[in-house]
Amino acid sequence: MRVRGWWSAAWPTRRSRALDVLLALGLAALDGTFMWFVEQQFWLPPPVVSACSVIVGLATVVRRIHPVGLALFMVTFGTVTGSGAFSAIVIFYSLAAYTASRRTVVTVAVLGYVASLAFPSPTASTETFAAQAIFSVAFIGVPVLLGLYMGARKQLLASLQERAARLEREQHLLAERARGEERTRIAREMHDVVANRISVMVVHAGALKAIAVRDPVRAAETAGVIGDMGRQALEELRHVIGVLRQGEEALPQESMSLSHVRELVEQSGAAGLSVRLSIRGDDRPMPAAVGRTVYRLIQEALTNVHKHAGVAGTRVDLGLLPEAVEVEVVNDPPVARPEHRLPSGGNGLVGLRERVTALGGSFEAGPRGGGYAVRARIPLPAP
Repeated sequence: MRVRGWWSAAWPTRRSRALDVLLALGLAALDGTFMWFVEQQFWLPPPVVSACSVIVGLATVVRRIHPVGLALFMVTFGTVTGSGAFSAIVIFYSLAAYTASRRTVVTVAVLGYVASLAFPSPTASTETFAAQAIFSVAFIGVPVLLGLYMGARKQLLASLQERAARLEREQHLLAERARGEERTRIAREMHDVVANRISVMVVHAGALKAIAVRDPVRAAETAGVIGDMGRQALEELRHVIGVLRQGEEALPQESMSLSHVRELVEQSGAAGLSVRLSIRGDDRPMPAAVGRTVYRLIQEALTNVHKHAGVAGTRVDLGLLPEAVEVEVVNDPPVARPEHRLPSGGNGLVGLRERVTALGGSFEAGPRGGGYAVRARIPLPAP
């Protein structure tokens, strides 16, 4: 496993592995041949210098994972033996390209420069010290500068790729969040559309069963109310399905007015609920979002009264203030539990809170004097 880990770290791709192996073999052959035939003035015989050049060339195979160690090996072994002319260029380039610390790169490069002046190249014959100094600067400085440039470019590309990957992950998370919010909104709309209508229809159906024989006229009226409620539920479901297909623009843009609220209260009264509506303030049109929220809030509160309190006395208080709309729905303690227990998912009040807080308002719901109270205050946008 250690060998495999080192192998993967040294050559992350097959292309890099093939490149480094071929480069090491080529440098070994090139330096070995060059040092064998070139006229040398050094203390080691040509075969030894050529063999050392082969060793230095083969060592370049680890230039990616050990650039500093390889450069120090070149500075010591290669300089003392006078080997590795072409390999030194690749080694110093790799030092600058694959070392993270620039201070280390500069330190090792300066050390190599000093060593090249202390131990002249075996090919040096009649050059002056100044010529050797200039040649060493070019021989070491050019590969180091090129390596620094390529290393910075590689880091920049890696940074851009990481940023693109991070943005893609964030976009994926935002898309997931948007889908979750959309599912929540759809569930809230479906609940608001179906719960109240079906609840009132169930109450009317129970009353119809009780009076069908002894009061046919009232039974017929109740059946008509059930039909109207069913048609209204289908109409609102059609709007919700339009939202799913076309987006928010499919929602009706008209604002819920006081006439809609009165109609909603009358429907609950027709279902046997003792409900009283009181309105404070001037009757004026509300913004579409505020009007729909007020309507849904009263609708859900009355639905909960039908479900849990039966025919308990209920008061709907609507305050139309200049800066906000205040809604309060309070029911008295139930006289008797409803005959037909309606299912409840427990999500209605949660959806109302989300609607109100989304508009910057406040929402409260809880027991009150044996009954239950729902309060909300929704600020109006500045004119």
